[in-house]
Amino acid sequence: MENEKILSITKPFEVRFSEVDSMGVVWHGHYAIYFEDAREAFGAKYNLEYLMMYGKGFFEPIVELTFKYKKPLIYGMKPEITITYRPCDAAKIIFDYEIRDTETGEIMVTGHSVQVFMDAKSHQLVLTSPEFYEEWKQRWGINR
Repeated sequence: MENEKILSITKPFEVRFSEVDSMGVVWHGHYAIYFEDAREAFGAKYNLEYLMMYGKGFFEPIVELTFKYKKPLIYGMKPEITITYRPCDAAKIIFDYEIRDTETGEIMVTGHSVQVFMDAKSHQLVLTSPEFYEEWKQRWGINR
C-alpha cells in the first residue's frame, strides 16, 4: 500500500448560527451535511460527481456513516474538513474524514462513510464495480 496514491482534499467552512443549539454547539445532525459537502468537493476535484455517476446509470447510497466526536464545534469557529478516499477491491466508495480547528490544529471530529452502487433504473444493488469506476480508479492511480 505504500505505493498507493492518496486522493484527499481539505475544505474550510464556517459554523453558522443555524447549525448550533442553544448552547452554541453544533447539533450532531449537521456533521452529516459537512461530510456531504466534503464528498461533493472531492467529486468536483477528482471527477467523481454524483450527476456524472447518475448519467452512467447509478446511484451511490450511503450504507454506513460514522462520527467520532473529540471536541465540540462552536458557533463562529472556522474549521476545515479533510476527506480522504480509501481504496478497496469491493464495489464501494469509502471515505475517511477529519475536522480540525484551524486556530489550534486540534482534531474535533473524525468519521467514515461507505457508499455502494445501485442501478438507477432497477434500484438493485450492483455487486461488481461499474466500468466507469474501474476506469476512474485506473486514471487516478489507485492500485487496488
